[in-house]
Order: sequence, then structure tokens, then C-alpha cells
Amino acid sequence: MDRFHYHDGVLRCEGVDLEELAAEHGTPTYVYSRDTFRTHLADLTAAFSELHPLVCYAVKTCSNLHLLHELGAGGAGADVVSGGELHRALTAGIPAERIVFAGVGKSESELREAIAAGIGCVNVESESELELLGRVARSMGRTARAAIRVNPDVQSEGTPEKTTTGVRGSKFGIDLERVPRLFARASLLDHVRLTGVHVHLGSPIHSPEPYTVALTRVLDLVDKLRADGHEIELVNMGGGFAAEYETGAAPGWGVYADAITPVLKPFVAAGGKVVMEPGRSIAANAGVLLTRVRYLKDAGRHRVAIVDAGMNNLIRAALYDSFHFMWPVRPVDRLAPPTRSGWIDLPGLTGYDIAGPICESTDYLARERRLPTLAEGDVICIFGAGAYGMAMASQYNSSLRPAEVLVDGSTSRLIRRRDTYADLIEAELGLPDSKL
Repeated sequence: MDRFHYHDGVLRCEGVDLEELAAEHGTPTYVYSRDTFRTHLADLTAAFSELHPLVCYAVKTCSNLHLLHELGAGGAGADVVSGGELHRALTAGIPAERIVFAGVGKSESELREAIAAGIGCVNVESESELELLGRVARSMGRTARAAIRVNPDVQSEGTPEKTTTGVRGSKFGIDLERVPRLFARASLLDHVRLTGVHVHLGSPIHSPEPYTVALTRVLDLVDKLRADGHEIELVNMGGGFAAEYETGAAPGWGVYADAITPVLKPFVAAGGKVVMEPGRSIAANAGVLLTRVRYLKDAGRHRVAIVDAGMNNLIRAALYDSFHFMWPVRPVDRLAPPTRSGWIDLPGLTGYDIAGPICESTDYLARERRLPTLAEGDVICIFGAGAYGMAMASQYNSSLRPAEVLVDGSTSRLIRRRDTYADLIEAELGLPDSKL
């Protein structure tokens, strides 16, 4: 699933020694495997090849320009949820016609930017947004291509409540029974071409069944809309495929495709277009976070390792109680992990709480984790950090956001420099009437 492996007792990304990379760039640092990004995109696309989908990578997952460029060069489009993400996708060279714009709170200026760029589709999430889209497009003398985000009221087992988006009462989308009224209203708007439906159930979804249930409901809706005289050319099935944070915990793309393809194939055979918006399943295992142990101390049954990465760099554990496998880059006695899981059955392991430096009691990256014996100065690799890692990083505690490095075979290059103190205060200086 990825290109991070132990060789001669040291962790490598593709052909690059990560201990050496940490020494060169410092820690914390995000490291990405180019081959893993491109291979994941190609494998996912191949699994769904019978549907000929447009794969729009979810930019919110990991939004570095260089990674977006790599994915765009591999044929991906972009799923964006803000004007900033739209700007990133366009700057990275992703063609506008391969961009879809979702999000419940699009501003007038963001809609104007999307229409001006000529993006492929705006995913409308409310009646008011449809009206605003029509007014903006009319004022520009343009026609906006759009789809309605449908709320199919499907709950997926195992998906955290905080990342579930397809149930009734969610802030996302429009309940199924209200959609025909919006299509009827859109038919009266001269500058909106509403020809698609969009659904997104949340993430991660560990089974194909929620997709088949939701898409069956969506296709029933499509039949009704067509019977009412509306042209439906597009079904956007969203994303949310699970990533393998623990070995064997996520289905392969083929499992999803085997169940979903038969549901959508008749729509495609009749000339319809399918869009999908994967993010986590492409990016998660394509990136890791390197962090160095600053201090070790005893705390009851476990030792505490204070590391230089915290919730400011990787917030998922503090925010969602998410699991990330971690292991020293150079473990003592070359104890390479036999699997990536919450319990490693090897002799000589010690229980550790892995805590960050941030002044918050929730700043733990892991608790009661069995690891090879650590020493101050050791580099730990946090696996599966490519999704919602750097994209959610902050400058809380006036901390400096990490560097990002892309590995390609036996070479590596910096794709984002580490923040400086000047970056922390730049937007606060040089203002009118400022005393600083």
C-alpha cells in the first residue's frame, strides 16, 4: 500500500534513508512518497475503469501545490471546498474543467471565481446557494454548470460521528425529497445549467454497502427527475474510502468497485458521467510525519516521551481519537514492526505515552503504545499522516509549521520550507496606524 519500509535496520521512503532526511531538514517534517501518490491514483482509477470516472482528488486532504501537480499530471481533477483550494488547484495546473466545487458556505466572491475560471461543476448545497449562483452567473453573462448535493440519509457503521455527512439533519446537502423542487426552480434560471446530482457520505467508510444503498436511492431520484423532464448527465458519488491506518483494516479499491460498479454501470452505459472524490485513500499512506524525542520521563505504568510534534502538526488524535501507527526510524536491535497495529507482539517493547509540546492536556499523539526502547534524540515515524495532517496544521502556541519533503526514488526535494518567526508575525506588521 505504500513505499515506507525498513532496510538494514533503518526506515526508508522509497530509496531514501529517513534518519538522514530528518538530520537534513530537522523535525517535525512531513515526508511524502511520490510513487505511492501516483500508484494509489492509478490503482483506484483502474479498479473503477468500467465506469470511466473523473477522479477529482479532495484537495482538503493534503493540499501542497507540488503534490496537486503530481496528481494532476497523473490525470486527476480536484474537489475543492473554498476559494483558496480552487486557487491552489489552478496554480498547480489542474485544468478548470476537471475541478468540482463543494462546501456548504460558498461566498459570492468564491462563486464568482469559480464561474470565471470555468470549472466543471459547482455542487450546490442549499436553495439559497442556487439562487445566489444564478444571480452571480447572470451578472457575469456566463452560465454556471451545477449539481445538487443530495442527502440520502445513509449512516455508515464505523464512521465517526464527527466525520459523517450523509444523514438527515446534517449541515451538508439537501434532503432527498426536496431535490425535485430545486430542479424545477433551476429550470427557470437562465444562467444555471443544473444537470447532475452529488452525494458524499463522510469518511472513512469501511464497507461498500453504504455506497450501494445511497447510490441506489440517488439513481431512483435520477429516474424521477428525468421523468419530470430534467437532463441528468452527471452522478458524483463523492469519496470517503477507508485508508489502511492499521494493517488489513481497510478494503482494497477492488472491493468497493466490485459492489459499486454494477449499480452505476447502467447509468454510464446510457451516456452518464461518473465523478468521484477520493482523498484519504490516496494520501494517507503516502505521507509520514517525522518527530524527534525531546524528553523521557516516568508517569506511573508508562513512560512518557515528549516529542517535538504535537496537535499543532497532527491534530487527528486529539480531535477524533484517531489511531496512527508509529515506530522509531532506527529501532534498537533492528526491531522492525511485523505489522502496523495497535498491539505489537514482540519481546523487549516498552509502554509509552507519546505527548507533544503544546500547552494543552489533549496534546497526545498516542497513549500506552508498545514501542522499542526509546532514547532522547531518537526519531519516530508517525505513519498514515499524509491525509489531514499538514492540511490541518496550525501555528497554535505561535509554533512553526513543519517542512514538507517529497521523495522520488533515491532523491528528495523540499516542497515547503519550515515556517520562520517572520512568517508568524508578517500579517500583523506594516498596517495603517500600526505602532509596530
